[in-house]
Amino acid sequence: MRVLKHLYVQVLIGLAAGILVGYFAPAFGVEMKPLGDTFIRLIKMLITLVIFCTVSVGIARMESLKQVGRVGFKTLLYFEVVTTIALVIGLVVANVLHPGAGLNIDPATLDAHAMTHYVADAHSASSSFFDLLVPNSVVGAFARGDLLQVLLFSVLFGIALSIMSQRSRLLMRGIEQFGDTLMRIVEMIMRLAPLGAFGAIAFTVGKYGIGTLQQLGLLILCFYITSILFVVVVLGAAARWAGVGLWPLLRYFREELLIVLGTSTTESVLPRLMEKLERMGCPRAIVGLVLPTGYSFNLDGAAIYLTMTSLFIAQATNTHLSLMQQLGLLAILMLTSKGGAGVAGAALVALTATLSTHNIIPVAGITLILGVDRVLNEIRALTNMIGNVVATLVVARWEGAFDARAAREFLAAPREVRDQVQPQAQPKPQAQPSSTQPGLEERHPAAGTTLLEKGG
Repeated sequence: MRVLKHLYVQVLIGLAAGILVGYFAPAFGVEMKPLGDTFIRLIKMLITLVIFCTVSVGIARMESLKQVGRVGFKTLLYFEVVTTIALVIGLVVANVLHPGAGLNIDPATLDAHAMTHYVADAHSASSSFFDLLVPNSVVGAFARGDLLQVLLFSVLFGIALSIMSQRSRLLMRGIEQFGDTLMRIVEMIMRLAPLGAFGAIAFTVGKYGIGTLQQLGLLILCFYITSILFVVVVLGAAARWAGVGLWPLLRYFREELLIVLGTSTTESVLPRLMEKLERMGCPRAIVGLVLPTGYSFNLDGAAIYLTMTSLFIAQATNTHLSLMQQLGLLAILMLTSKGGAGVAGAALVALTATLSTHNIIPVAGITLILGVDRVLNEIRALTNMIGNVVATLVVARWEGAFDARAAREFLAAPREVRDQVQPQAQPKPQAQPSSTQPGLEERHPAAGTTLLEKGG
């Protein structure tokens, strides 16, 4: 029964039990929703603090502020290229397979009242970029859990620590130790992941059932296949460029993938992703900058979803779109696809904002996919998560701060050996006044051949 001690096995059992409960006892499954919601809230209460500790200390350890700007530029450039590829792929697939053709739905017959909530959220999200980026209050940004605003403050705080240099050493040590404590709390909370996955998936199956899958089966099938191919082909190629294989990477993050599958949100695994990427050899500063930023700017699954569902609604309502109109839709989606921070349902708000701006496809058509959005969100969240993990590796390799050979050996090592590698095992600031980016050997001495020797 040793295998039952592994978290991914426990989560699998929770998922299977949740599906059975939701199918055979749907009313009871719906009542299990608080289990999933509570688990997500437990993680979310720590996310902003984890980001602050990781980013501020990581930037303070960088060699220069010029390096911070360089990493930020490379990160945003990569995000824009990859999400544009995802948008184009979704557009092409929807044009080729026509998942909404033949439904012949009259937009006037659709219930627009079901969209009230999403339209209101779309209007509130239509503020300028700087309104979304700069908080009125730092405390308010932390309290709301606004990742983008917390990230901005953390970067500024890290730059201030770097400028203060010698005088900030004691403060840096305190923040780093506080971050260590937060990660230990995360470890304790993650023991509840099987229960959270059980509650979330039981609610999904109990609430929406299997019948909704048949009604919009072609859209679901197209979206799942497209997302899987995007992960294998596009993200697989990016991972190979970074120096690691996609399959070993997915196997390493399998627990997080299962948790995202159950909870339908990538926020539930953000602290764990940051820790495990550091174990692989990614510098803390790059992990802290790239991964949280990706939660707003690198939503590959959401990008595919937005183009495919937009064209699905157009096809279902017999709304003809010329090539120029589709290119205009693509241009709007390049803006509206940024945001959401991994929250379940945020893509529906982005879709509402897109169709409201495009003003050709009927916004009321979104009611057609409300019933299956939760089903679509499973693979959407998984694709978002994998995309951000790969993005972190790519930027780290692009910066020359990632030892791909040592990472491959790390991924190939036994699980027990990998768990011995401590992501926080870095030289203290006092011991390293002139170097701010410890090498792979300094970050975790168990990497490389030493790691494999320990594994036998």
